[in-house]
Amino acid sequence: MNKLKSMLAKESVIISLVAIILGIIIGALVMLAGGYDPLLAYQSLVEKIFGSAYDMGETLRAIVPLIFAGLAVALAFRAGMFNIGVDGQIVMGALGALVVGNMISLPPILHGIVAIIAGTILGGLWGALVGLLKTKRGINEVISCIMLNWTALYISHMVIKAFMAESGTSRSQNIQESASIQIGWLSDLMSGARVHWGFFIVIIAIIGYHLYMNRTKWGYETRAVGNNRHAAEYAGMNVSKVITRTFFLSGMLGGMIGTLEVLGVFKYMAISSVTSGIGFDGIAVALLGMNGALGVLLAAALFGALMYGAQGMSFGANVPGEVIKMVISIIIFFAAAPGIIRWLLTRFSRSKKAKREG
Repeated sequence: MNKLKSMLAKESVIISLVAIILGIIIGALVMLAGGYDPLLAYQSLVEKIFGSAYDMGETLRAIVPLIFAGLAVALAFRAGMFNIGVDGQIVMGALGALVVGNMISLPPILHGIVAIIAGTILGGLWGALVGLLKTKRGINEVISCIMLNWTALYISHMVIKAFMAESGTSRSQNIQESASIQIGWLSDLMSGARVHWGFFIVIIAIIGYHLYMNRTKWGYETRAVGNNRHAAEYAGMNVSKVITRTFFLSGMLGGMIGTLEVLGVFKYMAISSVTSGIGFDGIAVALLGMNGALGVLLAAALFGALMYGAQGMSFGANVPGEVIKMVISIIIFFAAAPGIIRWLLTRFSRSKKAKREG
């Protein structure tokens, strides 16, 4: 059994690596067809990511929310659920952090901690609502997630306009400085990059996710329900409780994104007509990362770096930023269709074997 698991894990890693390579190659071919220099484009991308302390700091800032989003989606996937509502949980997390950060006065450090807890729990409760609708009323989680995404967005608009609107703008007032979780000295060291304590919190989240899924009873129940819900129920597990709990924890991870963005990056919430879309990026991260802690970390690092580095391609090689989005889309396509990669690898190995025998 362990040997089978090892073989499947190895195959999954190979499929992900091949998907990345194919995405980069096809992206280069598209650039050539459009009259662009792919080598210069990819060089500009790398230089943008690692070109300065500021760029490295901002690249890390772009990666952190993708890790949380990937973990949120992966956790639900492991229970056989599809959490497409991470964007709504992000909004509610941001709103919870904003209310505490703006309307309540507390001492520094404590203020930030309380705001983080408030935002994370509110995001978790918003996720748990999806689980309750699923288990108590049989409502498909995809439908309820989509509806709750918009509900969260408009609730945030209502609260901001009623209590915290910044006059003459389409955003909230700033949080109090005592609630900020930016790391001032490190930000100064990195030429003003928006570095915050979320960089360290996400490491705890990655380790916690791995231990939770592989070393705890709750994690075992999550995997059991995801593998076979009926068998888990027959074994005496409370499947409804597992689903609701999983959505709560998944929502907490989503809520953490909004919390960190408000307290550590922007320090306010914008009144926007759309959600951030980070939750949908999290689906791609979880898919490429195979729902594992390390896989999600690496996939988020890749996507975050590509997204931030795309600015370098635009300025350094005059390549439209949409090319990087296309590269990411191709990577996701091949990762989601492993049969194509297996077929390509089989053809390649047969060709090599035929040449050796010939």
